[in-house]
Amino acid sequence: MSLKERITEDMKAAMRSGEKERLGLIRMITSAIKQREVDERITLDDAQVIVVLEKMIKQRKEALVQFQAGNRPDLVAKETAEVVLLQGYLPSQLSAAEIDALIAAAIAESGAASIKDMGKVMGIIKARAQGRADMAAVGSKIKAKLGG
Repeated sequence: MSLKERITEDMKAAMRSGEKERLGLIRMITSAIKQREVDERITLDDAQVIVVLEKMIKQRKEALVQFQAGNRPDLVAKETAEVVLLQGYLPSQLSAAEIDALIAAAIAESGAASIKDMGKVMGIIKARAQGRADMAAVGSKIKAKLGG
C-alpha cells in the first residue's frame, strides 16, 4: 500500500470514528498532496509525499515557536498534536549513531575537506536519509565535522 493510499484509508477511518481534529489534518495533507500534483501535473510517489509531509511538519514547528513566544498554550498543544500525527506517516527515524555513520561515509565519498564542501555532503545525505532525519540537525552536525 502506498503512502497516499494509507492516508486515504486513515481519512475514511477518521470519518467513521468521528475524530474531527484528525480528519481535518488528514484532509489538509490530502489537499497539499493534490495541490502539488495539480501544480506540477504529476502523480506523487511515496518519496515526494514524504517531502510534502516534511514541509508541513516544518511549518508547524515554526508556528509552535511563535505560539510559545506568544504564550498560547492552546495553540501549542494543537500544533504539537499535528506534528505527532504527521510524523506517524514518515518512515522510522535514524538513530544518532546511524546519522553519524552516514555523515562519515558521505564525507569520505565526496572527499570533503572544509566547510566549502558542505553542499556536496548534504546532497549525498539528503538522498539517503530523506524523511528519516531532521536535515537541519544533520546540517549542524556536518558543519561541526567540517570545522564550521
